[in-house]
Amino acid sequence: MPDIRLPDGAIKHFDAPVTVADVAAAIGPGLAKAALAGKLDGKLVDTSFVIDGDATLAVVTDRDPEGLEVLRHSTAHLLAYAVKELFPDAQVTIGPVIEDGFYYDFSYKRPFTPEDLAAIEQKMAELAKKDEPVVRKLMLRDDAVKYFESLGEHYKAEIIASIPANEDISLYSEGRFTDLCRGPHVPSTGRLRVFKLTKLAGAYWRGDSRNEMLQRIYGTAWSKKEDLDAYLHRIEEAEKRDHRRLGRQLDLFHLQDEAPGMVFWHPKGWALWQQIEQYMRRVYQDNGYQEVRGPMILDRSLWERSGHWENYKENMFFTESEKRDFAIKPMNCPGHVQIFNADLRSYRELPLRYGEFGFCHRNEASGALHGIMRVRAFTQDDGHIFCSPEQIEPEVTAFNRLALGVYKDFGFENIAIRLALRPEKRIGSDATWDRAEAALRAALRACDLQWTELPGDGAFYGPKIDYNLKDSLGRSWTCGTMQVDFQMPERLGAEYVADDNTRKVPVMLHRAIVGSLERFIGILIEHYAGSLPLWLAPVQAAVLTITDRQSAYAQKVAMQLRGAGFRVIHDLRNEKITYKIREHSLQKLPYQLILGDKELQAHQVAVRTRAGEDLGAMPLDGFMRRLAEEVAARH
Repeated sequence: MPDIRLPDGAIKHFDAPVTVADVAAAIGPGLAKAALAGKLDGKLVDTSFVIDGDATLAVVTDRDPEGLEVLRHSTAHLLAYAVKELFPDAQVTIGPVIEDGFYYDFSYKRPFTPEDLAAIEQKMAELAKKDEPVVRKLMLRDDAVKYFESLGEHYKAEIIASIPANEDISLYSEGRFTDLCRGPHVPSTGRLRVFKLTKLAGAYWRGDSRNEMLQRIYGTAWSKKEDLDAYLHRIEEAEKRDHRRLGRQLDLFHLQDEAPGMVFWHPKGWALWQQIEQYMRRVYQDNGYQEVRGPMILDRSLWERSGHWENYKENMFFTESEKRDFAIKPMNCPGHVQIFNADLRSYRELPLRYGEFGFCHRNEASGALHGIMRVRAFTQDDGHIFCSPEQIEPEVTAFNRLALGVYKDFGFENIAIRLALRPEKRIGSDATWDRAEAALRAALRACDLQWTELPGDGAFYGPKIDYNLKDSLGRSWTCGTMQVDFQMPERLGAEYVADDNTRKVPVMLHRAIVGSLERFIGILIEHYAGSLPLWLAPVQAAVLTITDRQSAYAQKVAMQLRGAGFRVIHDLRNEKITYKIREHSLQKLPYQLILGDKELQAHQVAVRTRAGEDLGAMPLDGFMRRLAEEVAARH
């Protein structure tokens, strides 16, 4: 009979097989009431799961991260239940948990409307109040296919038919609704109290644009109403900060159907771009990188030798000329190896650091494109370090410190570091992967950094460190990376003359700090809600006149500021000063200089900040000193 070991080390003995719910009740009535699932020998199971042997068990409640996932997964099924109640002809497809919520995709004869969304949410609340038990049962695969076909659920039948015939199928039922699912789920629908449907979207069946466009309903679920309210507030703030809306409002960029996933940069947007690129160029120069430039198009044979043709072909664009196949580069690494190979290298040259603002193209699915955050044409602050195996750890250590310093300059100090380890689909021997992963761990330890390891998430050619920036809304963005690659240099014939006069293959370190400049700009726009710090602002100040009498003086002030290297515009229009101030405030300019007769006569400028603070009148050289100090400090 089972002995159950609990998280605190205590052991409870039972004289017969018991369910997770029985164990929770034996511990106490409070836990029995709160139990959502169980973690049995590390695996999540339903509270109805029967334990017939010795095991380790943790009872999962809504206080546990796994409990929140169970709540959200169960709420996705509640959503599908409600849709079937209101729209019996709708077909259900898949409904996974995602960050902060869930979604479910449906096939229906007409588009759902916001009014439908409200009705579905109300129906979900009604079904939850019924507190119907959620029951799991197993069915043979072929029987399950027939069952769902009899219901007209052809998508579910197709999913089940793709499962091996010898496997039992796990189904969950609540009320009149039955769905395919591995589980686990909450014991009854009454546990689902705090949820909200958030938006409608489109999604292709199985993510393939050749298939039917389904309707995706997004939602969120929480254990407490205050958590839901806080989440909805963050969503509202995120919508206000949406880089696509602010990009139009601030006249930074636009996108259009004639160039899907490719950005048209306007003058102010390109000025912002240049601030980032020139800053990163100085970072290159100050840290021993030599800037290079590789071709945009390379012969297919090079991509075959590098391994990209086999492992990355579906994400590449192709072209043909004179019966030769070419690929438009999705990344810069093979080109950098060709630059390394252009001369006979000595160990004395290593480490050799190349940097490039490389323009790349990747054939992203149209449904995955998102403003300038996910595009098909982008520029990376890409770099590659060619070094000996002994130099890996010091090079990665130096890069860790460099990257964290750059993020601090841009206003990001909360950085989560993740170490992505070997994936199932990879090239190279296990011994080589062992060596590469050990070097990355040693470098992180040398910097006294904490990190999370992600088995299976590495690139096909090597493990990598990813740097995740947390923005002002608490969202995480993966930007920088450092990857160890023993494979590509060998595949592409790179070698150097070692100190014993033998030829050896260098290790290649792939590294980026901001990653895609397009995406990083989008992150910055949302992080600062468009109010970029002075050193990055496309326009740092606007000179505004109250009447025509100050026009010549305003032009002189603007000219002096531009001559000192500041990005300044002047507004000489015959408009009320309050109108001008409001208009430029909406453009989120850091400073406005108001010039009236008093300022003209005193040869001063009246300074107003972006926050609306009136700094009063000051000499122009005093204002320029203020600007220079603020730019240097990168506040």
